[in-house]
Amino acid sequence: MVILASQSPRRRELLARIVSDFQVRPADIDETPRANESAEQYVQRLAHEKATKVQEVCAGSCIIAADTTVVVDDLMLQKPESEQEAFAMLSSLRGREHRVLTGLAVYTSTRRALKVVSTSVRFACVSDDLIKAYIATGEPSDKAGAYALQGVGDVLVESIEGSVSNVIGLPLQILSELLVASGVNLSLSRSVD
Repeated sequence: MVILASQSPRRRELLARIVSDFQVRPADIDETPRANESAEQYVQRLAHEKATKVQEVCAGSCIIAADTTVVVDDLMLQKPESEQEAFAMLSSLRGREHRVLTGLAVYTSTRRALKVVSTSVRFACVSDDLIKAYIATGEPSDKAGAYALQGVGDVLVESIEGSVSNVIGLPLQILSELLVASGVNLSLSRSVD
């Protein structure tokens, strides 16, 4: 059995593209960054802790866990707590490149794989009015870095280098390789437009 250790609807939708039968079992862990912890170490630690916690109660299953953050100027941008914080985050990304990092864990009873996947995203030089209009959609409220590439947030993005699915929260190419190496049969499906 494949278990996704996440309550993210975006991760669920992405996983359904490559695995038809899986269960969702979120892991409740402390996501507070540690002192002097790099963004790479942070997302890797959280993916590991989520996978380990779920594996404790679901022994024998293949556990998939992930954590994503946005990094600009060596600062991690988490989910904004207010519209003002969302505006500050999006303004800091305007006209610049940033990285989206996802820590990815695929754990079975015999194999543990832990990776960090990085994608570079460049925002366009968007106006304050466009940022405010985007914030008014409500979309930034539960997204790392205050934007959703798969949604209306795409209007802010000029270019992407790397995995698009990583920016959404689950890097499918790397995940597919890890699942195959773990003995999971993939069931690739087309998304319906």
